[in-house]
Amino acid sequence: MPGIYSLSPYTLEEVVARNYLIGERPDAILNIVDGTNLERNLYLTTQLTELGIPVVIAINMMDVVKKNGDKINVPELSRELGCKVVEISALKGDGVMEAAEAAIDAAKNSKTVPMHTFSGVVEHAIAHIEEAAVHNMPEEQQRWYAIKIFERDDEVLKQLNLDPKVLAHIEDDIKAAEKELDDDSESIITNERYIYIASILKASYKKKSAGKLSTSDKIDRVVTNRWLGLPIFAVIMFLVYYLSMVTVGSAATDWMNDGVFGDGWHLFGIGSAKYEEAAENYGDSDQIIDAFIAEYGTD
Repeated sequence: MPGIYSLSPYTLEEVVARNYLIGERPDAILNIVDGTNLERNLYLTTQLTELGIPVVIAINMMDVVKKNGDKINVPELSRELGCKVVEISALKGDGVMEAAEAAIDAAKNSKTVPMHTFSGVVEHAIAHIEEAAVHNMPEEQQRWYAIKIFERDDEVLKQLNLDPKVLAHIEDDIKAAEKELDDDSESIITNERYIYIASILKASYKKKSAGKLSTSDKIDRVVTNRWLGLPIFAVIMFLVYYLSMVTVGSAATDWMNDGVFGDGWHLFGIGSAKYEEAAENYGDSDQIIDAFIAEYGTD
């Protein structure tokens, strides 16, 4: 399956992966995550565990994690997520067979991952959605569909084609959650996932450079600042314009027009003989133009 970071239908890869998982219902999912960027990668994991399909997590690049001095408590992470977690290094081939065997075992045993819970107001809305809209679905699929309805996922709403009265009832619950949490429904779920991930990693992941910001993070903090972001953007755009249109760009354009595509075209060997003959008989292009104007005028 294509490499993706979520099951939201925003890219072709995400749509293909999501349609396969929902439509084909594989026996198990082997979720390969980047051990050097667990927080971002576990976002997809939280979505996969809601599908009601057995999940095995393979933490890749563990050799790099250890080299960096970071520590991942695999047993604790496995306990928190409620599924098998194995260490691998795809580059070196370490742990790959163990991960495959764990996925086969999960498929045979058909053990689904325990569901994590969101905050009270969100869970309240999701419970109402399950009861009102998806109670006739297989139990293991109800939560995923309920969350997607809460997010107002267009593809899911189109697929389910719910009764307008049911939709109106559901919308009241969604709006109540949005009002209490002061955010839109999709952003609420995104935030809830990251809160959940942070709670998991707090107990199972220790970075050697904890508390230290990378150079990239430091730059991001400045350029994405709510007060400085727009002024910085405006300055950068002005500099790009100034360099491309006034200074370097202007000089380069003049050189191309006058030197390459003007009298200097013969320097590349194109029409050089004829150019030299014309220059000898008539002078340069400016003299020819001046002579023409003097003879015939400008009208």
